[in-house]
Amino acid sequence: MSAPAQLYIDGRFVTADQVEPVLEAATGEKLGDGASATVADIDAAVGAARAALPEWSSTSPDHRAELLVAFAAALDSRARGTNELVTRENGMPMSLSRGANGRFPAALMRYYAQLITETTIEEIRPSMIGHTIVRREAVGVVAAIVPWNYPQALAAFKLAPALAAGCAVVLKAAPETALDALVFAEAAAEAGLPDGVLNVVPGGVTAGAHLVSHPGVDKVTFTGSTAAGRIVGEVCGRLLRPVTLELGGKSAAIILDDADLGATMKGLRAASFVNNGQTCYLSSRILAPRSRYEEILAALSELVDGLKVGDPLDTSTDIGPVVSARQRDRVLGYIEAGKNSDAKLIAGGGVPRDQPRGWFVSPTVFADVNNSDRIAQEEIFGPVLAVIPYDGDDQAIALANDSEFGLAGTVWSTDDERATEVARAVRTGTIGVNDYQLDFRAPFGGVKASGIGRELGPEGLEAFFALKSIYRVGPADG
Repeated sequence: MSAPAQLYIDGRFVTADQVEPVLEAATGEKLGDGASATVADIDAAVGAARAALPEWSSTSPDHRAELLVAFAAALDSRARGTNELVTRENGMPMSLSRGANGRFPAALMRYYAQLITETTIEEIRPSMIGHTIVRREAVGVVAAIVPWNYPQALAAFKLAPALAAGCAVVLKAAPETALDALVFAEAAAEAGLPDGVLNVVPGGVTAGAHLVSHPGVDKVTFTGSTAAGRIVGEVCGRLLRPVTLELGGKSAAIILDDADLGATMKGLRAASFVNNGQTCYLSSRILAPRSRYEEILAALSELVDGLKVGDPLDTSTDIGPVVSARQRDRVLGYIEAGKNSDAKLIAGGGVPRDQPRGWFVSPTVFADVNNSDRIAQEEIFGPVLAVIPYDGDDQAIALANDSEFGLAGTVWSTDDERATEVARAVRTGTIGVNDYQLDFRAPFGGVKASGIGRELGPEGLEAFFALKSIYRVGPADG
C-alpha cells in the first residue's frame, strides 16, 4: 500500500484531502498519490510563512547560512533516491538526473550560504544633509512556483537565495512531480529550519492561482510557460507585487561557416536534446550556413541516429520519455505540423516502434524550415529540431533575433572572438560559445517573452531583498 499523499505546512507533514495520481513516464503506470493542494491548504501555508517571517528575517546571516549548509547536507544524503524518483516521474535520463537533482540543489544551497555572509546588509552613503543608510531587508513571504521538467534544480533556484535573504517561502510544486517535492520538506525538517519558514504544497492551476494572488504573499517567483507567465505577470502587475518570471524559449544555435562539425555535434547533443527536449534553454533552431548546409544536415542525421532512446533509469540512455501523454501528444502535434509544411523530415518523426509503453517521442529533425513556420517560432518542449539555412553572419543574427523569445542560444565556430561578437549581437539573456552550461555564479533569465528578472548569481539573491533608505542628519559617526 502506497504512503498517503502529504503536504508540508508549518513544520508538519499533513495528509492531503485532495490527491492526484503521479504516473511513471516510461511506463504510464501509477507511481504514487501526490498531494493536490486546496485553497484552504494554500491559506494555511501562507499563514504559516507569514507567522514565521518576523523571527526568521531578523536572524543573522551567519545563522541562516549554517542552516542552509545543514539543508544541503540533508539533500545530499537523499540524492540517490531523489535522482531515481524524478527520473521515474518525468523521464529525465539518469545520467542527467544525478547532477540536476542530486548535486546541483545542494551545491546551490552552499553557494548562497556563503554569499549571504559576504553580502553587505547596510551601507552608508554621504548625502547633502548628512548621510543615508541603505539597508537590504527580506522582501517577505515568497510564493515559489516551479514546473515539472527540472523540479529539484528549479526549486533550488528559488529556495536557496530566498531563504538566505531571510524570506519565508511557500513552494508550489507541479502535480506531475508532486512526490519529489517532499524531499525538500524532509531535508528542511532534518536541517532544523524553523516551522513555517518553508512550506511545500504540490498542486494544480487552482492552487497556483490562489497563491499568486494571495494577500499574504509579498513576492512571486515563477518558472513555467510563457502563456502561464503572462497570467502571473498580469496579476502581479495589478497588485503591484514584485515578480520574477523565467519563461519559455526558442533559442538558436548559430553554426558559423568555420565550425568544427565534430565538436559542434558533440556539443549540440546536450545543447539541443538535453532532458528529452524538455528544457527551456534548448538550442532548438539550428541556423546553418548555406555553404555547408548539406554537410550539416548529414551530421545532424548521424547525431540523431546515435542517440539511444529507452529506459531513463539506464545510465546509457540519451533520450527518455516526455513527462505525460498530454505532453507527448503536444509534441507529436508539432511534428505533424512540420510534416504538413514545406519543411523536409530528415530524422525521427513519431513514436519509436520499440517503445510500446510510456510517452516516448523519437528525436526528430526537420530541414529547409522557414523561420516563420510554427515549428521555428513556437516552443515545442520535446526532442524536435528545426534547421534553417542562412547566408552570412548578419542574416544568421537577424534570424536568431526574429523570435518572440530571448532566453538562450549558442554560437559554434573555431574562432572564439568571431563567435563572441556574434553572441553579443543576439538579443537574449544567455548564450554560449561552443557549449552551453549554466553557471550558478552568473545571472540566468530572459528578455522579451522569455521572462522578467534574473535568477542565480548575486543577482538572484538581490531579487529577494527590498531596499530601504534611512536619511540621517550629521556625520556618519555622529
